[in-house]
Amino acid sequence: MLITIASGKGGTGKTTVATNLALSLGRGARLLDCDVEEPNCHLFLHPEITERREVTAFIPVIREELCTGCKKCAEICRFRALTVVAGKVLVFPELCHSCGGCLEVCPEQAIGQGRRVLGVLESGHCGELGFSQGRLRVGEAMAPPLIRQVRAQNNGAETVIIDAPPGTSCPVIAAMRGSDFVLLVTEPTPFGLHDLRLAVEAVRLLGIPCGLVINRADMGDEGVREYAREMSLPLIMEIPYDRKIAEAYSRGIPIVEAMPEWAERFRGLYRDILVHAGTSGRQQ
Repeated sequence: MLITIASGKGGTGKTTVATNLALSLGRGARLLDCDVEEPNCHLFLHPEITERREVTAFIPVIREELCTGCKKCAEICRFRALTVVAGKVLVFPELCHSCGGCLEVCPEQAIGQGRRVLGVLESGHCGELGFSQGRLRVGEAMAPPLIRQVRAQNNGAETVIIDAPPGTSCPVIAAMRGSDFVLLVTEPTPFGLHDLRLAVEAVRLLGIPCGLVINRADMGDEGVREYAREMSLPLIMEIPYDRKIAEAYSRGIPIVEAMPEWAERFRGLYRDILVHAGTSGRQQ
């Protein structure tokens, strides 16, 4: 079972739901922090990191002694990572999407395989809970390749929970593509509703069943609940605006540890996800 915890906007409590859901399941579960630009699950889990390695991506390296300046490599590159000036090929590594098309079309085999560091992949465990996260290199714009590497660290777990980046851009799509269920976390405010609409559209374009968690549910207005009813979006859990929860969060303490009765509520959330994932089916 692959469950992605996502949100239209940041600050809704996505990491709170992801970490507490994972901790409530414990053995047989694995949490993957795919918010590689700013991973923060470790602040609540304090995992023991047992493996750390660099993640790299292909970039073209031009062998000038073989290059004839035919421009075929520049013509195939959709992202303008290569250009030819005065018969010489210039490479812009930050624009390269590592597709390898330039390698295939070069008639002189004048392109070699260089590498650039995208970031670091870290894996370990928190008790019986498996854990992996990615840390994008400062200044690196290409998050999806690192996210895919983090996603590959499921290690055969029965249940994999992905903490996705906020928003609805390419990194989010890379995190939730192929999931069995997407759990959207929002807040009952106009900003929360606006970005929730975008998130629901993205998830349904991918054909993935989804449900909703409203955090700080007893503040704001009814706009999110009305939208959920209109869209037949199952509201699976509401988390109140509770001082005890806020205090625990500010100290980096998961809800299920500060308030043990919540562990069963999150296990109930998981059971509801199984029901909706099994009955909703993938939308076409």
